Amino acid sequence: MDFELSDDQRAVLEAVDALLARHAGPARAIELAAKSAYDAALDTALDEAGFDGIALAEETGALEAALVTERVAGAAGTVAFAATALVAPLVAGRALPGPVALVRAAADGPIRFAASARTLLVLDGERARIAPLSAADVTPVHSNFGYPFGRISAAARARGETLGPASGERLLAWWRVALAVEALGAMDAALRLTVRYLTQREQFGRPIGSFQAVQHRLAECAVQIEGVRWLVYEAAAQGARTEAAACVAGLALAAAGHVHRETHQLSGAIGYTTEHELHVFSLRLLALRLECGGAGEPLRALARERWGAPA
Repeated sequence: MDFELSDDQRAVLEAVDALLARHAGPARAIELAAKSAYDAALDTALDEAGFDGIALAEETGALEAALVTERVAGAAGTVAFAATALVAPLVAGRALPGPVALVRAAADGPIRFAASARTLLVLDGERARIAPLSAADVTPVHSNFGYPFGRISAAARARGETLGPASGERLLAWWRVALAVEALGAMDAALRLTVRYLTQREQFGRPIGSFQAVQHRLAECAVQIEGVRWLVYEAAAQGARTEAAACVAGLALAAAGHVHRETHQLSGAIGYTTEHELHVFSLRLLALRLECGGAGEPLRALARERWGAPA
């Protein structure tokens, strides 16, 4: 099995990294979070560069869409790229007007990116629905999680075009994969920030990162992140099969909780302030753990998929 990226995949990632270096980053995310604002400029730049259509393009597909989603999350992009470019086209079979927000039909709580979304992809039992969304359908909600949120009206959640049989299962599977990809990007960035801090901050006359006990904890985080990375790539490349999607979402969201705790503890007091960039990624990890039924829901789904419903 070849684990190396192809030349085309490397070119795609080089292009998106260059774009993100100009339009994204923690400083930009902090600026937008203060206003609970959506990054329309980054959204437009990604779309104009062709990244929104990468999942359905002739030479690329779901894996490349996942790779770009990971990079966007790792650069703290405040855009609904995962829903718009990864989930929506692979569920609907076509591009949908973006930004796209994902919601369960019965959910009346705040939804990520809803206040800026043009399209709603609704999980309604065994079926998925596509509904247009306007500003009149959404009440913006202030959030400290680093994402803009909105509360969607019941009428908006109930309308729309119903997709075919098993579309609900397909939506749920790709939603889980997308959550895992976003968590992967945020965890990786949080760990890199923590390692950088620990190589600079000294105690007892030496960098904190040189202590073996600290290195063990960093290594455990790195191992969990790498495990998520390869399960995410496999799930995306193989079409988000139900069990694989539940497995990677469960592992990713569990790892997100672990990485959140460890990076903050290892960063010390500064890690709990907005002065340090760690909060840009760690607070997003908490938001991702609460989405789509919560961190435990995919693990319960995985158990049902493997061993059936309890008697």
